[in-house]
Amino acid sequence: MTPERLRALCLSFDAAVEEFPFNPETSVFKVLGKMFALTNLDARPLKVNLKCDPDDALRLRAGHPDLIAPGWHMNKRHWNTVTVQGGPGKLPDRLVTELVEDSYDLVVAGLPRAARLRLDRP
Repeated sequence: MTPERLRALCLSFDAAVEEFPFNPETSVFKVLGKMFALTNLDARPLKVNLKCDPDDALRLRAGHPDLIAPGWHMNKRHWNTVTVQGGPGKLPDRLVTELVEDSYDLVVAGLPRAARLRLDRP
């Protein structure tokens, strides 16, 4: 997945925005003020921090030890750092898309009910 496709994917969700609270290089994708993805789109290899169900996080790390690691500078139980662009053993784009969608959905699920209803996700 290219940096452009990752950015477009993150911004394709309802109420998703890109902000730069840390520095001009670090994109933080949020939904209603809550972060669901964090990345430096210019970094090589391209990596993104994504929220994940704790059980799924462990399973994904075990299944892809060179590409999915505990979230760098994040709560290691709930966040993974996913290497999006790698070498020959890179993750399929479909899996990366699912991981970004899951991260967004987990963050939305933690929003107040009124906010979820505004997003059509009760």
